[in-house]
Amino acid sequence: MLYSEALKDNKAFNRAFRKGRFCACAFVTAYYLPNELDVNRVGISVSKKTGNAVCRNRAKRIIRAAYRLNEQSFPKGLDIVFAVRPAINGLKTQDIEHFLTGRLHKDMQSAFDEKGVFLGRKHKPVKSGDTDEGAAEV
Repeated sequence: MLYSEALKDNKAFNRAFRKGRFCACAFVTAYYLPNELDVNRVGISVSKKTGNAVCRNRAKRIIRAAYRLNEQSFPKGLDIVFAVRPAINGLKTQDIEHFLTGRLHKDMQSAFDEKGVFLGRKHKPVKSGDTDEGAAEV
């Protein structure tokens, strides 16, 4: 990978999961967060629910390949963690590329304001009927 390094630090993974923004589809979820470096750091998390070692390694391989092919289109200075879902079994690199170039790329562009400042995590708006006031009243 030309502009990226491997993300191996557990603290960085957890920071991306907790504080980063995310974009998901049926077979992979991508978490991303600025890292204050000139390069992207990419990590891939695959659980045993995905399948045996062959399935898990294939999932990592196709995500790495799809990212490598589209690496130049991503903004620099991000920690990106891909969390694989079991639905990835049987997919090809082109399917992952479609997610990366479409939904993820658009979401990453909207994560920064016009000055280049990271907007932080997406929050759900609180609806007026969702308050817990009066829940304890019996």
